[in-house]
Amino acid sequence: MDGLPGFVRPAGPGRWRLDVWVQPGAKEDGPAGLYRDRPKIRLRARAVDNKANKSLVALVAGLLGLRPGQVALDKGQTGRMKTLIIESDTDPRWDAVVPEGEA
Repeated sequence: MDGLPGFVRPAGPGRWRLDVWVQPGAKEDGPAGLYRDRPKIRLRARAVDNKANKSLVALVAGLLGLRPGQVALDKGQTGRMKTLIIESDTDPRWDAVVPEGEA
């Protein structure tokens, strides 16, 4: 478990908490560096009818090479600061949620 970035915390065997900052309504989807010590994730989806949260789960799953069912929103349903639960048999590549040179 050593060597985890500051925005990731263990949450049990094969489970982690990933803290992110979300920018809904952006021009494009994808990671955008760090903001407040969390990966900033840009989403085209607006924060209406849970669209941004669903888009966030799908995008983070794709970045980490996981299925959307392995990523769930834990905290921050209506805010920009969110915590996701990540479930995987192997350690995900956390650098995938932060652009190269930003971590």
